[in-house]
Amino acid sequence: MSDTTLRFDTLEALRARVDAWRQGGDRIVLVPTMGALHAGHLALVAHAKAIGRRAVVSIFVNPTQFGPNEDFARYPRDTETDLGLLSRAGADAAWLPSVETMYPSGFSTRIEPGPAAEGLCGAVRPGHFSGVATVVTKLINQVRPDVALFGEKDFQQLQVIRSVVRDLDLAVTIEGVPTLRETDGLALSSRNRYLDPRERAIAPRLHAVLADMAGRLAHGAEAAPLVAEGIAVLEAAGFGPVQYLEVRDAHTLAPVARVEREARVLVAAYLGRTRLIDNVAVVPV
Repeated sequence: MSDTTLRFDTLEALRARVDAWRQGGDRIVLVPTMGALHAGHLALVAHAKAIGRRAVVSIFVNPTQFGPNEDFARYPRDTETDLGLLSRAGADAAWLPSVETMYPSGFSTRIEPGPAAEGLCGAVRPGHFSGVATVVTKLINQVRPDVALFGEKDFQQLQVIRSVVRDLDLAVTIEGVPTLRETDGLALSSRNRYLDPRERAIAPRLHAVLADMAGRLAHGAEAAPLVAEGIAVLEAAGFGPVQYLEVRDAHTLAPVARVEREARVLVAAYLGRTRLIDNVAVVPV
């Protein structure tokens, strides 16, 4: 375990250190984050250390993946606390690029991902996945890791990144890591800190609805009536608007009427001012 995580603010210094590790035969694993770290992020760091010699964690709140009415300005930022957590978790390096480093004057290139970005968050957050695909591609090119880790909570994002890496022949393995949850089922998220006590008490209903749907879908139930029922249950509990609640193929993200192979139930819903997302795997019995 590292006693101190090395902090890098310039690309030149980061690449010099990472290149030295690589030349020494070290396997390098990248964990991209937007900071406001929690136990879910630290689980990614632990997994990175388990499968590689060096764990590099990026912290960058990416403006290009936020829409004009989203929470970029108020997204939680606490760099010093994050760095302390990373040191205790054993991360070897923290990459903290500025907006000017990532998007210098004259920057004009964006990646437009394909079908994996359509629907779900792609429908309600126009341009979001273009911003995600662009920044993740830049981070991969900057760090040049052997493996990059992403949490499965952002399942559509994970599939978008996999498709970009495949289509652009990027020399990295993308690995999804299962969602870490509170004891009541709520998926860990930096945005959970927005919830007031009343909302926090309601929030676990999101996962409960998904888990119930997944169990019934696995035994052959049709998706459409379960989706309608799930939306009604969420709205009655205090969520709204429910932006989507859908059943999609786990590999293609195509809509599914009845589950015949692995699928996912995915949801995005507001609870007060806070947008929460989650998903649960469905494996047919």
